[in-house]
Amino acid sequence: MSNAAFEKALLWPDVAATTIEESADDDSQEAAIEEIEDLDRLLKDRFARALVVNPSLTRQLVSFQANKTQANFRWYKFKEAFSALLIDHLLEIYKVTEGPVLDPFAGSGTTLFVASGRGITSEGIEVLPTSQQLILSRLKFEAGLSPKEVERLRRWEAGSWKEAESTLRLPELRITQGAYPPQTKREIERYLTALRAENGRVESVLRYALFSVLEIVSYTRKDGQYLRWDHRSGRRQGKKPFDKGNIPRFAEAISHKIGEILHDLTDPQRSLLFDPKPVGGEVSLHAGSCLDILPALAGNTYTAVITSPPYCNRYDYTRTYALELALLGVGEKDIVDLRQKMLSCTVENRAKDLIGINPAWKKAIAVTDKQEPLQTILKYLEGLKDQKKLNNNGIPRMVRGYFYEMACVIAECGRILKPGAPLLMVNDNVRYAGASVSVDLILSDLAGSLGFTVESILVLPGGKGNSSQQMGRHGREPLRKCIYVWRKN
Repeated sequence: MSNAAFEKALLWPDVAATTIEESADDDSQEAAIEEIEDLDRLLKDRFARALVVNPSLTRQLVSFQANKTQANFRWYKFKEAFSALLIDHLLEIYKVTEGPVLDPFAGSGTTLFVASGRGITSEGIEVLPTSQQLILSRLKFEAGLSPKEVERLRRWEAGSWKEAESTLRLPELRITQGAYPPQTKREIERYLTALRAENGRVESVLRYALFSVLEIVSYTRKDGQYLRWDHRSGRRQGKKPFDKGNIPRFAEAISHKIGEILHDLTDPQRSLLFDPKPVGGEVSLHAGSCLDILPALAGNTYTAVITSPPYCNRYDYTRTYALELALLGVGEKDIVDLRQKMLSCTVENRAKDLIGINPAWKKAIAVTDKQEPLQTILKYLEGLKDQKKLNNNGIPRMVRGYFYEMACVIAECGRILKPGAPLLMVNDNVRYAGASVSVDLILSDLAGSLGFTVESILVLPGGKGNSSQQMGRHGREPLRKCIYVWRKN
């Protein structure tokens, strides 16, 4: 207790108990953070030889940004994706020349389609229906379009759909109501009506294009934990009004997107990344949670796992991709169920019965129980929850669920990979209530106990900042963004 606090307690006895208690809580919190930092330093020392800052790994390369000008990968803005160039680089550096390659968190399918472009067979697992739709649609049309199909799509690019009389209503969820200007909503409904007359590859291109422009023509913008709403929508959100700038008309946006896809598919000079392009490797998709699907895959089969799981950062994909989910007709109850099936990365995730899913995960759970830095962090967060000092009481449960579930995923990857095969994973470190959570070191430690050698942890130079709320309370602390390179023993 500081001298100032002690003197205040003497002068004002009625607040003495509160002052002493608050001071003790602050001291306890500071001591807990110091303990977490000490354990983190020991873990960092253990992996010192593996931690390598790699100047060639820019944030642009390890994110969707590098896809913005990349043919075939620029169509749909999947913000959480890594770039096609990164996957090409990893396949080259780690000499993955044959399949099957697996991505248990397939997202928009970057790993799958880059591997295919190299003639490597690949498999993906994806729980989010919108991502499943994107991958399946692309598989239908990317193999090639006939001249007749191209001509048909040119008519759509020119706006032939505008002649349709709308007979469909755009599906909505509570969180997507009012997401579009009235004229835009009517045009989307007319487009959907006309779409029913098409089938096969043409329909797949048109549906993919529609998914790709929903956010652009709406009042919303994806913002991690939620959809941010433009003030013109009439929705009040936050203290400062948000203005996303120009919102293009639907007809303009969809015409541009169809033209962009056609250009990439029909340009004789195009290359998915590689020239000459080999015969494409087969791509297959498992729809569902990787926690359910991984245990059913054959052991010692895959030549590599390349993936980027959801980060432990509270991002809720069921909210940020709500426009696309609504378009698919996913209902309110479906959203709730989907949120629980996903890897625990939001404060609304409930604890999963991992042993009930797969009794073979007892070892992975036991290893996680003994991971001292993680258990110290969990104890700290639970203590703050009891003291009502967390901005959301779901944080300790989310962090716990994330690491236990990831331990089970790592164990399954160790089972299905061929001996000596690499597991390459992109992930971010996080920070909660002043405590830095070294996701890279904790997961690497778990991997080392679950059948992997930690070959390297490639660190992006510079690190990333933590949230403005964290910086305001606890100061700025750069957090590592890394690519883990683990190899099955």
